[in-house]
Amino acid sequence: MAKKVIQINKNPVYEIGMISTVFCKDTEFYGDLKFSKSLQINGYMEGEITSEGFLVVGEGATVKANIKARTVIIMGTVHGNVEALDRLEIQTNGKLYGNIKTSKLKIADGVVFEGSCEMIKSYDKSGVPADAPVESAVQ
Repeated sequence: MAKKVIQINKNPVYEIGMISTVFCKDTEFYGDLKFSKSLQINGYMEGEITSEGFLVVGEGATVKANIKARTVIIMGTVHGNVEALDRLEIQTNGKLYGNIKTSKLKIADGVVFEGSCEMIKSYDKSGVPADAPVESAVQ
């Protein structure tokens, strides 16, 4: 018999996974923000963002911060530099006013981007370049 999957949590689901925390449109956050899993910002945020997980800047959101995360998806407006170790995706209505550092970049039609872009090597979760040679322990 097939098992049914029931989604109780109403948080958004993206191809990289489900969002664990959502800041609603009415939320304003000022300060430094660190998190390890995933976050979607739909309101206003000002400060610094650091994460080992992924960040989604929702449609209509405004973020004034330098961002460093594993994956970043922008559907709203970001004023600040973005360093996405795995991937940066700017969707159709997204606006980014700042510099980009990432290993993978996807920009849709209709995006506003003012800044420079630097492509970096891809890293695994331990911080080792993905294309680094693997040393054998057997001698």
